[in-house]
Amino acid sequence: MSGCVPSLTGGSRRERKWSEMSEKSVKPRVIVADDERVIADTLVVILNQNGFEATAVYNGSQILERAKTVHPDMLVSDVIMPDLNGIEAAIRIRETLPSCKILLFSGQAATADLLNQAQIQGHEFEIVAKPIHPKDLLPGYAARVPALP
Repeated sequence: MSGCVPSLTGGSRRERKWSEMSEKSVKPRVIVADDERVIADTLVVILNQNGFEATAVYNGSQILERAKTVHPDMLVSDVIMPDLNGIEAAIRIRETLPSCKILLFSGQAATADLLNQAQIQGHEFEIVAKPIHPKDLLPGYAARVPALP
């Protein structure tokens, strides 16, 4: 599969700097969640090729279970998933891992209602629309995850 996925480390100065930094330090841990397995698995490959330690899960309950052992620096999650949606999972992750950065993505209109409900409860999340090209997504990961010692 790695032959099909673009490596982005040769890009901008920020991307090169992030790649160089990650080689010298602990890789930021990322959980990627999407019930569309090909999306989650592809994002994991791209992130792993670019200096992250990423792992895929395929529903909201798996996010919570994996977070207990991985202790992610960042969660990247689809919003609409069976079982537990991405917003509900993100709220629970924030309760146990408040420093974990959260990025939600969705291609469905129902997301707006879920985000409004979360805002009413005092939760703010960044959301990007699917589909998004990896070259547009990767620099955002580096900006969101703080440099690790």
